[in-house]
Amino acid sequence: MTQKILIGKLAMLVASLTPEELEPFSQQLKDVDYCQGKSGSMSMQKVISAVETTAKRNKIISEELYRETHALYHAILEALEGVMRGQIGAGDMMRTVGLRFAIVRGSPYEHFDEGEWIAVAFYGTIGAPVKGLEHETFGLGINHIG
Repeated sequence: MTQKILIGKLAMLVASLTPEELEPFSQQLKDVDYCQGKSGSMSMQKVISAVETTAKRNKIISEELYRETHALYHAILEALEGVMRGQIGAGDMMRTVGLRFAIVRGSPYEHFDEGEWIAVAFYGTIGAPVKGLEHETFGLGINHIG
């Protein structure tokens, strides 16, 4: 099984670069569906909702298919574990995040029956809810759609 498209790598690039900085990667991005968004909050529910809403508005996942929402949800949770260093929680731990995120959907394997996968990447800051006391953070989650 040879990997054809590295959706995780593309998600990390899309999350961490501006649209202008992504120009050199436009050839690689033509084989996937992707979008970018932002979320800043002390509530992880708001971050999860922002990603889910962005994915649906940009037609990355179908609103009618539960399995697609479910796959996205697990990719989000996995990515948040990286952002939060394994402790998914912000406000109740006196932490806040300011994140850019990317959602990438594609077929990373040569064999068609492996199906589509979805990757979520976050890049931004996390820290105490005091301006200037945050530091960079990154998280990546990948899940099969089915």
